[in-house]
Amino acid sequence: MKQKIIFVLSLIFGLMFINAGLNKFFNYMPPPDNLPEKLAKAFQAFMAIGWLMPLVGFVEILGGLLFIFPRTRALGALVIFPVMIGIMLTNTVTEPSGLPIALVFFIINIWVIFENRHKYSPMLTK
Repeated sequence: MKQKIIFVLSLIFGLMFINAGLNKFFNYMPPPDNLPEKLAKAFQAFMAIGWLMPLVGFVEILGGLLFIFPRTRALGALVIFPVMIGIMLTNTVTEPSGLPIALVFFIINIWVIFENRHKYSPMLTK
């Protein structure tokens, strides 16, 4: 049962990040009309750095794909972790209204990292 729950959550998590990454290339989801000024300025600054959003989009797509499949989920959790930190910081500092959903996805990411901790131990030992 636990494996089924992890698979469903990983599928939703992975698809969400794949969608977010694809949107950075194709811009098919317009930003909300009521975007706070502070957040709009932050996004404009990110867009001014021409290579940043494509890089984040690529990492989101790659991490999302890796996260879906059980064999590569541990790697996907590590790949997507820095993006999750950025999402958490943005929703904590700039606009807290998105914090509840960001926190849910952060917990899923941490849970998958914890469940796969045995796969990371060779990187941490001599």
